[in-house]
Amino acid sequence: MNAFKPFAVLALLGALGACDPAGPDKSQDRNFFDKDDLGKMQAGIWVDPNGCDHWIIDDGVEGYLSQRLDKYGKPVCSGTAPPTMIKGDFKQGSTSIIGDPI
Repeated sequence: MNAFKPFAVLALLGALGACDPAGPDKSQDRNFFDKDDLGKMQAGIWVDPNGCDHWIIDDGVEGYLSQRLDKYGKPVCSGTAPPTMIKGDFKQGSTSIIGDPI
């Protein structure tokens, strides 16, 4: 058992060394045509078929969607728009040269 411990410690250190603690910068999009700062773009609200809200940003080729949650992590279902509809200018701030037909 004692001969196994150094190998286990080396394997553990190797596994931890392979981790990237910072990860990619998710505040910038990765589009080749524009590299907009997502913090400067306007999000709209899309209401799913169940009536719950989702944040939406459309940047031409790329799009971003995340569920709107309250401070306890539960979905927000505000009724701000009818189901499957979008409220707000979710394309504002995009400088994409590729048009979006919707």
